[in-house]
Amino acid sequence: MPELPEVETVCRGLRKPLEGRCLTKVVQRRPDLRFPIPAQFSERLTGRIVMRVDRRAKFILITLDDETVLIIHLGMSGRVTVMPAVDAPPPGLHDHVEFETDQGLLVRYCDPRRFGMMDLTTAEDLQNHRLLKTLGPEPLGNTFNAAVLDRLLTGKRSSIKAALLDQKNVAGLGNIYICEALSRAGISPKRSAHTIPGKRAERLVFEIRAVLLEAIDAGGSSLRDYVQASGELGYFQYHWKVYGREGEPCQQEKCYGTVRRIVQNGRSTFYCATHQR
Repeated sequence: MPELPEVETVCRGLRKPLEGRCLTKVVQRRPDLRFPIPAQFSERLTGRIVMRVDRRAKFILITLDDETVLIIHLGMSGRVTVMPAVDAPPPGLHDHVEFETDQGLLVRYCDPRRFGMMDLTTAEDLQNHRLLKTLGPEPLGNTFNAAVLDRLLTGKRSSIKAALLDQKNVAGLGNIYICEALSRAGISPKRSAHTIPGKRAERLVFEIRAVLLEAIDAGGSSLRDYVQASGELGYFQYHWKVYGREGEPCQQEKCYGTVRRIVQNGRSTFYCATHQR
């Protein structure tokens, strides 16, 4: 599933072709994705001007001139690509939604597994939307720091890996970047979350921010279906220290351990037991 860096990369790729442009044509080819698509979806969006493209956690938020907000989640296999409408290839089996602008650009949403979603709300009701209202702080925002992480983790007996995956604690983090941040911070993914507040939290906040920013600069990590809005692959997968490297030497400086793989909460965790304690 695309995580925060991938979604942020897509948002950045959509801003130039969409912001300030009119949606002259909206095509919806099926009634649902993971959830039903709102009634009169195409009619409500056609003719509207895009004011902003933002991100909240793993959600793309497109605000229109009538204060309607289009919420998009890419799910497991969703991808959004931008192309000139005149040169666009015929839509494929899994190209479910398209947006055409007055500049002649086509934004195509493809989702083979249909675990993504689209919904409509208003700017006024956005923060109370059922998918957004319980989200924790943005890890790249000013409201996320060691003191906030201390408060969120105090008394929690789950593993730190499970606590960071919980979107109510920190919004947008996923399996790949949690593994990478914990490795950089020297924290075992099995460590109980209630033992993190203090110096460990300071290291962890720093490394979470660092790995996310580096991944965004690299265009995210391309796994299976993810591509940038331009159609290019992301390249951060070539910089992973532990994720997907089971059995390989640890790449942390002055560490001579080996990357291990365990399963936590039904997901693969990669870490080095030599320097992550």
